[in-house]
Amino acid sequence: MKPLTSYEGLHCANCGASMQGEFCHECGQSIHSVLKPVHGMFEETLETVLHIDGRIVHTLPPLLLKPGFLTLEYFSGRRVRYIAPFRLMFVLCLLSFFVFHLAIDQVANKIPTNGHPLVNVDSRAIESAASPAEVRKALQDELDDLQRAKESGVLPQNLLDQIDAGTRTLRGTASRRLVELGAAPMSAASIAAPLPVAPAASRDTAKTGDATPDKPRQLTHEPESQPVRIAWLPNVINARLTALGQQLHKNWRTFKHGDAAASAEAKQRMINGVFGALPPTMFVMIPIFAALLKLFYLFRRRLYMEHLIVALHSHAFMFLCLLLITGTGMLSTWLHPHAAWIGYALGWVRGLLVFWVPTYLLIMQKRIYGQGWPMTLLKFWFVGWCYFWLLMLALTVAAALGMAH
Repeated sequence: MKPLTSYEGLHCANCGASMQGEFCHECGQSIHSVLKPVHGMFEETLETVLHIDGRIVHTLPPLLLKPGFLTLEYFSGRRVRYIAPFRLMFVLCLLSFFVFHLAIDQVANKIPTNGHPLVNVDSRAIESAASPAEVRKALQDELDDLQRAKESGVLPQNLLDQIDAGTRTLRGTASRRLVELGAAPMSAASIAAPLPVAPAASRDTAKTGDATPDKPRQLTHEPESQPVRIAWLPNVINARLTALGQQLHKNWRTFKHGDAAASAEAKQRMINGVFGALPPTMFVMIPIFAALLKLFYLFRRRLYMEHLIVALHSHAFMFLCLLLITGTGMLSTWLHPHAAWIGYALGWVRGLLVFWVPTYLLIMQKRIYGQGWPMTLLKFWFVGWCYFWLLMLALTVAAALGMAH
């Protein structure tokens, strides 16, 4: 639809006011109908996306590289070119925690269920052995470690399978090393043979020193969490805290002592709960950070809203750095086996980002509040110290609530 050049005689369909432009000056409704062909909707969507992308181009580079620039632009009234502070912080917060959640899931997948240690197969001693005797000794030492892990207790089947696979890997490596040293290789049957497992009664006797293996073992019952009773809190809050404590205890007990499927489910449930509690926690901490700035800059005669904008831009920058650090870490892990030098380069990038965070925040505080370096450093230290411990307390509470999910 082509824009109208004259709006004489036109009235707003919503409030009936005379139109003086494309938008009603009384209620703000557009003169254009929402009922339009599909190609019109596509053009409007494309225009909106390009407009947002333009604001991203103008917002993210100064947010990362120019401390205090966006905040000073916002204070001076030049706001149209940039994404609004709250929207910027909100999007970067969700995006950074989403990527960080993916990274934690990759690490958590390597954490075994049921609280048992991972099977560690190290063949470096075998590969560096200089004689067949050293190869056999290094192999026996590694097999003894796997044997002790296999006889440590009732392990889930997935760990037993890992031990058997590790055994075959070590024997295959030793056989190849023996051939390299001119000795006879190990037979295929000896390579594939699993480690022997002592009978359960023998293991119990060896552990307890009891000469009567038929004596039944005493089962221990893990006590439930105690009810929470805080005198100055209402009963409904004490009841809620008790329920959360019991659920946390149940999740942790399932993770430590449940079967493989239940333990894995409890582990993932706690991780998802923690990451679900983190964004609301940060939304609570941002006004607290603004209150700290208001307290330490009380005589600068700035409104609380100004300190809140500083807090929003500061946290948006930190979320952007968290996103970049996590993303480069995941990329480095993926590329390291194929191009190790890229992994090292990305490691330097992560180190520079970590160093840039406090430097950026210090320069930002200096530029916005305009005090000398000695006073800025002093206030930066006290604000950071107070906020660090408040943040640690809030994240601890959020982690506990999330693990009780």
